[in-house]
Amino acid sequence: MADHNALPLIILTEKFAKLPGIGMKTAQRLAYFVMSMEENEAVEFAEAIVNAKRTVHNCSCCQNLTEREICPICSDDERDKSVICVVESPKDVTAFERTREYNGTYHVLHGLLSPMDGITPDNLRIRELIARISDGSVSEVIMATNPTVEGDATALYIANLL
Repeated sequence: MADHNALPLIILTEKFAKLPGIGMKTAQRLAYFVMSMEENEAVEFAEAIVNAKRTVHNCSCCQNLTEREICPICSDDERDKSVICVVESPKDVTAFERTREYNGTYHVLHGLLSPMDGITPDNLRIRELIARISDGSVSEVIMATNPTVEGDATALYIANLL
């Protein structure tokens, strides 16, 4: 942004631009939109961000995002706990759930293997998956990673561990 803008507006724009998929033009539009909000709306928006950051964490079972200790999917007695669908991110769980076709549980890796980017097995939630299946109650693991080099490498790595 040009020097003719107020510093707080420039900083707000730069913060929006750090979000994935948001370029500087969109970041600037978002910053100006926030400036056009009523003060109470802007405060509620900011509080929603802070509240989500403070209260949402990983489910202790599947690693999906939740505000509870165990997420609603893992605590649902109607779910088939013998089947685990392994996905890259929480948004993948949301996509599967929208179909209303899958009745098993999930395991969220929070990323994919990518040695070029420094993402190794230790950076993912693979240990938690292995611990989950170690009790013998899981009969099927579905690898639902994206068909990319990283997704395939991650699926193959986990399949070899299992």
